[in-house]
This record gives sequence, C-alpha cells and structure tokens, in this order.
Amino acid sequence: MRFLPALGTLIVAGLLTWFVVSTNGPEDQYRVKLGLDLAGGTELVYRADTSGVTTDEQGALNSLREVIDRRVNLFGVAEPLVQLEKSSAVAGAVENRLIVELPGVTDVAAAVAALGETPVLEFKLVNPDAVSASSTDAFIATGLTGRYLKNAELAFGSGTGQGLSNDPVIVLNFTEEGGQLFQEITRDNVGEILAIFLDGQPISTPVIQQEIIGGTATIIGQFTPAEARDLVRNLNFGALPVPIELVGSSAVGPTLGASAYEAGLIASVIGFALVALFMIFWYRFQGLVATLALLIYVVITVAIIKFIPVTLTASGIAGFILSIGMAVDANVLIFERMKEELRGGKTPKEAAKIGFARAWPAIRDGHFTMIISSTILFWMGTSLVQGFALVFGLGVIVSLLSAVTITQVFLNVILPAEAKGPWRFLLSSGLHTK
Repeated sequence: MRFLPALGTLIVAGLLTWFVVSTNGPEDQYRVKLGLDLAGGTELVYRADTSGVTTDEQGALNSLREVIDRRVNLFGVAEPLVQLEKSSAVAGAVENRLIVELPGVTDVAAAVAALGETPVLEFKLVNPDAVSASSTDAFIATGLTGRYLKNAELAFGSGTGQGLSNDPVIVLNFTEEGGQLFQEITRDNVGEILAIFLDGQPISTPVIQQEIIGGTATIIGQFTPAEARDLVRNLNFGALPVPIELVGSSAVGPTLGASAYEAGLIASVIGFALVALFMIFWYRFQGLVATLALLIYVVITVAIIKFIPVTLTASGIAGFILSIGMAVDANVLIFERMKEELRGGKTPKEAAKIGFARAWPAIRDGHFTMIISSTILFWMGTSLVQGFALVFGLGVIVSLLSAVTITQVFLNVILPAEAKGPWRFLLSSGLHTK
C-alpha cells in the first residue's frame, strides 16, 4: 500500500505530460498563448483624460476599455489585449493609461487609424425584403443615430395597468430633433423590430409597441439588473466616454519575437539541466529524486499556464526560470536537515521524516514571502511586471507542492531501512563518501 501514493503521482504526471505535449497545435484551445514581445505585433499606449468626469471615473474608464476592445475585435486581431493601468507621469501626479496590444499587426499607422475612429450608435429596422433577420445585413438604417440621444437611464418598476413591475427597464431620452424622428419611425413601424447597433453590432432588438411621442422611449426586455446597467452604460458611452491621446507606440517584428521565444526556451532548458546536474552531483540519490520532482513541477506549471490560460511573455519566462530555483531551494533545505539526522545515527526513513518536519517552517516562510511579493508586484506593477509576477507566483505555489509532497512521497517509498553498502555513498552529499 505504501507504493500507491508514488504510483498515483506518476500516473497524474503522465496524464499531465500527455496534455502538455498534445495541445500544441496552432488552433488548439490550450496551446501556449504568447505575448506581444514573443509573438510580434504592435503596442499602443493611450493617455485617458478624465478631468471632465465628475462622477464614476472608473465606470467611464471601464466603458472606454470596452469600446476600444470592440474596435480591436472588429479590426480582426487574434487574441488582442486591452487593459487599463495607472502610471506616474510627473512627481505627485498619476495618469490613467490604456494599453492596447495587437499580436500580428505590424502596421502601426493602420492600427492607430482603426482605433481612433468614434464608435457609431445607430437605430435600424429589419429590411422587409430580407430572407432572414438573423444577419446584421438584414437591417436598414433609419437615420436615427447616437447624435440624437441625450442620455439613457436605468429604471425599475413601471406602471403597466396591472400593478407594478420590478423588472429593469431602459429609458432613452432624445433631443428635440431626435424625438421628432423617433416619433415618425415608431408611428410607421408598429410591431417591427427597431434594433440598436453599437459599433456595427446589435446590442438590443426591442419591438415597437406603439407610436411614441415626447422624445422618450422605454426598452422593456428580459434584462437582468447587471445586463440593463451595462446596456445603459454602453448607450451613454457609445462614443468614447473620455478623450484619449496616443502617447507611445512600438512594433515587434515576428522574426524578433520568434527569436526571443526560442532564446527563452533554450534558457529554460539550460537552467533546468544545470540545476539537475548540480543536485545529482552534490546530493546523489536524493538529488536524483529531486530532479524527478522538478520534472513533475515543470509539467504541472506548464499545464496550469496552458489551462488558465496565461499569456506568456519574456518576463514570464524569466519568472518561470527563477521559480525553478525556488523549487530546488526547498529540496536543499530538506536534504541538509536529513544529512544532519543521518550523521546523528538515524535510519534513512527516520532522517527523512525528521528532515522534512524541521525544514518545513523555513520552506513555508520562504515560499509565502515570495507569494506575497509576487502578489504585490502583480497588483501594483505594469503589464511587463505583471507577466513576471504571475508566472513566478504560480511557479512558487507549485514548487511548494513538488518540493514538500512529491519529493517526500518518492523518498518514503525508495529509501532503505538502513544506510548500508552502496546506500552509504548514495545518501551522503558533497565531497563526503560515507
């Protein structure tokens, strides 16, 4: 029965290895996703001017990110990244920035032009000559656009003649000219769908119930409160909610990105090999077990990176290599404690049990310190730092598992009852031979 934990560990490791190796196709859902610096592409940095926002600044920034994200997706970019971050511009001042990464796009001018256009809010009717209304090409323009909309409001509970409903409804307030145009459209198209388009995509398809006068419309649909709130925000912020200014751009060629990725992989392999060779040379049998645990650690970490998925950058590879050192450091502490117990006359199994117990507080404190540091770096750092912090933090967590659990499982199964014969040499370390 004592072999079962080790056997189970090997089976799980084998399955994870199969997952890692078999999911590397270009169209595979779980392939490693590469960042801009490794895949090549364009990065645009915008400064968001929120000085005119008096309330809900974060809401305006979130809407800005969503608008730009829609534009990027319409631009046809695979796996783009649009994120907000705060940056210190001058002493004592912090500015909001929008980072847009476009993998595979090397024409900076075209990317800037595509993202700089103002999103369009439109109201369209179903084309009566269309065979199907399932496509956006089945709609025709009415001339009513977002420039006629004063604002949108979220309300709960509207008089229906049969009591009070608590479902969320959306109230649209048009300008005087827009109200007149809206009245004509609703009068001539009762029972038809009047779809609301934002950036060329329908975000709501209400049915006209009656002629609407007064420049106010109510959208009644099967909205959850969160969906209704988001729709109101999109209507109000259909155009860019805050002005943005391009403050930086850079392009990484696909050849340079591929070279960086290859160099990172080579560095990882060399780093792993050197660590494994040192551990086997210095700690012999225990070092061999540690190397096996380290291999399993690498497989688990890569599987997690693929499954989440984590976008891998050059700094992320650096964090991964550094986390390998953390995994080995835990084993070094354990083996040094075991060595002290063996010299004190303990049997190998007793030495392993006591060594793990005595090394655990130092391993725990060291790993938790690194986890806290990586969390702070991820929370407060820029996108470059976040790539390092995320992979390093994941690696530290996995190394805690591999160093303490996996190594202990294998040692408990393989270690002999007494250190006799060749085991005296195999269980010694450094330049000692017994």
